[in-house]
Amino acid sequence: MSSGGTGTGAAEDACARLERVLAAEPDRLAAGLQAPEAARLLADCRAAAPQPARPVLRSLHHFACTGGTLIAKSIAALPCVRLLSEADPFSTLGYQGAFAPRDLISLAKAGSSPPGQKVLARIFQTGLAALAAETRAEGRDLVLRDHSHSHFCTGKDQPPQRPSMKELLAADYHLLSLVTVRHPLDSWLSLQRQDWLHFAPATLQEYARRYHLFLDHYAGTEILHYEAFTAAPEAGMARICQLLELSASADFQRRIAARSLSGDSGRSGGAIAARPRRAVPAAVAAELADAPAYSSLCARLGYDPDPQAPAWPGQGAG
Repeated sequence: MSSGGTGTGAAEDACARLERVLAAEPDRLAAGLQAPEAARLLADCRAAAPQPARPVLRSLHHFACTGGTLIAKSIAALPCVRLLSEADPFSTLGYQGAFAPRDLISLAKAGSSPPGQKVLARIFQTGLAALAAETRAEGRDLVLRDHSHSHFCTGKDQPPQRPSMKELLAADYHLLSLVTVRHPLDSWLSLQRQDWLHFAPATLQEYARRYHLFLDHYAGTEILHYEAFTAAPEAGMARICQLLELSASADFQRRIAARSLSGDSGRSGGAIAARPRRAVPAAVAAELADAPAYSSLCARLGYDPDPQAPAWPGQGAG
C-alpha cells in the first residue's frame, strides 16, 4: 500500500508511521512531545482512519416446524442466491459417528482430543469466510439459515450455554437478518408429530419459554409470520427481498420445486398456500391452561392463543 495515497490507505499508513516513531524514538519524542499528547495523537489518527466495510451476510432464523423450510426454499429460488441450510457449529444433533470425511467440525469432535467451543467457532468462521468471499466473487448473495432448534430446543432446563449465530457472525459481517415464526400451537403440534422433542421437560410451557429466549436473542430483528407469507406469497417475498437486499424474481414459486433443502418435513404440495390447522389432541388442550408462557408468547407474536380461533387474522378457522 502506497504511503502517498489518499483515503483509507493514506490514513492507515500515517497511523503506522506514527506508531513506528513512537516505538522507535521515545526519548527524542519526550523532549518535544509529552506522552499524553502522543497517546491522544495516535488515538486521533486511528479514529480518523476509515474502517474497512464489513461484507454483507444474510441470515435466516426460526424454530423447527414453523414453515422455515418453505420460506428458505423460496429465497433459494431467487436468482444469484446461494443458501446454506440449517447451519450450527455447536449442534449436538445429526450424525455422531467418527466417519465425516468432509466435515472438520465433526471430525474434531469425534477425534482423540475434542476441541472447545472457541476452536469450533474458528473452524466454522474460517470456512464461512472462504465461501462468503467466493460467493461475492461470483456475484451471488450468501444466505445462511441458522439451525436455531439446536441452540434453543435441546438440553435439560436451560438452552446450552453458547453464542448465538448472530453473536458468531456480527463481528465479521454486516448482517441482514430475518426471523420467521408460525403460530406456536401449530408448531408445537408438528414438533410432537415429528418426535423432535429434544429438551426437557417436554411441555408446551417449556417450549414457549424457550421460544421467548430465542426472540430475546434476536430482539430488534424483523419478524415475518409464516401465515402471512402463505396468504400472500408475492407480497411476502417482496418484503423479504427488501429486508435482505436480494434481487426479486417474479417466478420464484415456479422454481421452488427444483430446490431441495434439509429440514423439509412439512406437508407437501406444489403451491404456496395456507393449510388447514391440525386437530388439537385432548392432552395438548389440557396443557393450555397450565402454560402462561404460551399465552404471553402468542400475545408477543400477535396470535390468538385460542385453538378454535383462526391461526392468523383474516383466515378461516380451517
